[in-house]
Amino acid sequence: MRVLLIGANGYLGRFVADRLLADPAVQLTALGRGDDADVRFDLASGSPGALTRFLDAVHPGVVINCAGAIRGGARELTRHNTVAVATICEALRRSGCGARLVQIGCGAEYGPSQPGSSTAEDAIPRPGGPYGVSKLAATELVLGSGLDAVVLRVFSPAGPGTPAGSPLGRLAEALRRAMQSGDGELKLGGLGVQRDFVDVRDVARAVHAASLSAAQGVINIGSGRAVRLRDAAAVLARVAGYGGNLHELDGPAGPMRPSIGHPRNDPEHAPPIAYPYPDGCGSWQQADVRTARDRLGWRPRINLEESLADIWMEAACRI
Repeated sequence: MRVLLIGANGYLGRFVADRLLADPAVQLTALGRGDDADVRFDLASGSPGALTRFLDAVHPGVVINCAGAIRGGARELTRHNTVAVATICEALRRSGCGARLVQIGCGAEYGPSQPGSSTAEDAIPRPGGPYGVSKLAATELVLGSGLDAVVLRVFSPAGPGTPAGSPLGRLAEALRRAMQSGDGELKLGGLGVQRDFVDVRDVARAVHAASLSAAQGVINIGSGRAVRLRDAAAVLARVAGYGGNLHELDGPAGPMRPSIGHPRNDPEHAPPIAYPYPDGCGSWQQADVRTARDRLGWRPRINLEESLADIWMEAACRI
């Protein structure tokens, strides 16, 4: 099976590439903007016609799109998350390769949900920020393309390679600094949100399964369990062997302050409240993952403690 992987050097793409390369039946070609890609191509500025010619030459059976932007202004997010997917869809429509498309979406497309609920694929998406809007627009382009396509809505990926700017990455960095300086108390803010964390290696397994399946439409990929960030912080401290105290700056109902690992500013000069997740999903998110089980034969295998241990191992290397 010839697979064209777009975004192989990104956080998710690296693990998807590893998973595909371990399958002897897969012949993998990587397309991206970097010098280390097999083929250099910028989806945000390249023409569908140029991509069509490449598809006709390589003739992949599956195209997997892991590329995109998670930060930036609305214009940048739209270019890399929406315009890029429009280019892929148009190129596939023009091409004679007949490839199946596996698009990586995200849980942020749903927006805020009711605490205690599980979000299923038939929920009406109401993204709460430009990132979720740009990804939802991409999903709608894929679903309306007429292609053999599936969108995997990945909730909160965790595990090795977790970006330092993510909430779990910032927690690990705060612990590293505290242990390096011998601080007996770690002050943390913004721990009230609850998210559905899923290990990045389990995500890669889901992408592999989706590429082999005939499933279409939207499929949630998550653990099916929301975890409060303060509980993740406690597990991370235990995994790290941190013997100090974790001092939460804000109570369960209090505001979520701008940064994890920094003391609260003077109330008289407090900056505007910011949220530790820029995903616009409010205080709670939990995936209903029954469709992934039923249509892909997929279940998460790696628990959050193992994911956090891997995040800490990478942070500890910087001590």
